[in-house]
Amino acid sequence: MSESSEKLRQRVLNWLEDNVPIARLDHILRVEQMAIALAQHHDVEPELAAQAGLMHDLAKCFKPKQLLKMAKAEGLALDPVDEAAPHLLHAEVGAIVARDTFGVDNTPVLDAIRNHTLGRPGMSNLSCVVFLADCLEPGRGNTQELNRLRQLSYDSLFAAVDYTCEYSLRRLLENRRLIHPRTILTRNWFLESSRSQSQDLLRSGSTAVV
Repeated sequence: MSESSEKLRQRVLNWLEDNVPIARLDHILRVEQMAIALAQHHDVEPELAAQAGLMHDLAKCFKPKQLLKMAKAEGLALDPVDEAAPHLLHAEVGAIVARDTFGVDNTPVLDAIRNHTLGRPGMSNLSCVVFLADCLEPGRGNTQELNRLRQLSYDSLFAAVDYTCEYSLRRLLENRRLIHPRTILTRNWFLESSRSQSQDLLRSGSTAVV
């Protein structure tokens, strides 16, 4: 890690210690570590994954009115689900905090922060890494399904995003929670892309994974 990145990390850590509970900070640090591991495995820049992982929940503890106010001030297009469940905006608002408070101007890092909760069709490998690290970090549990998804995240980013979206959708349905349409769009895009890549690999006779 470069000296400038190390200084940024310490600034962010100091801010997090003042603005999030210890349990949330522990989660953030686990996401940072899993994002680094996934990035190294999938040839994604680990330093960028570390930055996005560390900053992904900057706005997690903001109150609903603050999230809505900042999102509207930024000119974000809000879905009715955002209005009804403003906590979903913490990812978009977190990118605003990363930019305005910490001077982050790296677009892929900001996108990874924005996309870590709902995903996004066609999102980058860096965004996939942070999305999966947030959903699957060890503190999320030790069930057979979660462990299978963790293994899949090392085998294939696209397939892992697809199946992780399905896992999240099932939990939302079981708990009768609102479902943001972007989660469904993300799942559909990665399902089709994963199928397409598998077919391409079969045609080429390759056994490699994406």
